[in-house]
Amino acid sequence: MPDEMKIVRKGANTYAFDFGGGAETVVVDGSDQKGGYGGTLLSVTPQAPDTWIVERKKDGRLLLKATWKLAADGRTLTDYFRQFGSSGALFSMDYVYRRSGAGTGFAADWRSIKETMNSPFPFQVKPFEGDGLSLVTALGKKTQNVTFDGKEHPFEGPDVYKGFTASARRLDARTIEVTDKAGAKLADTETIALSPDLKTLTVTTHTPGSSRPSVMVFERG
Repeated sequence: MPDEMKIVRKGANTYAFDFGGGAETVVVDGSDQKGGYGGTLLSVTPQAPDTWIVERKKDGRLLLKATWKLAADGRTLTDYFRQFGSSGALFSMDYVYRRSGAGTGFAADWRSIKETMNSPFPFQVKPFEGDGLSLVTALGKKTQNVTFDGKEHPFEGPDVYKGFTASARRLDARTIEVTDKAGAKLADTETIALSPDLKTLTVTTHTPGSSRPSVMVFERG
């Protein structure tokens, strides 16, 4: 699950953060500020010169918390990422990023070089409206309903961002392509392929601006 994030310094204590969905400009002072994802608040707290705490909230509830530790030489950044589902489920990932391009301190184009998943990640596929499918990510209770007629369906679930939709098309008998949008903007494209023995499902996600796809392989439960 490679990741890339871009941080650009805009002023003395102001930065633009792009986690793949477009830039969000906030003051790094620990206060909750309007984020770029519908209905969320983003805060960045400078806990120490080499440590920032990043939190995203929605309707007063903490969605995620990430502790960033900058290496002494400034070349790598470790991200202890924790996401909290509405049911109390925890998703835990540890990332190590390497600096790319210009910038000093936390400001850089960061590209992950190591990703460690610390918790289970269940994924469910169910029927939807005849030959359609419901793709359910249990952690955030996010459901992507898709049909194969070009129609865009809104994401469902208590933790989903407003304005996100999904549509799909069949590539072959065991492969579909899902297009996710944030309003009119492309959020990502997922290729979901079922193995010939029907025992594994591979989800390959391409995000605009990212040079590497995320690839997850699920075993049938």
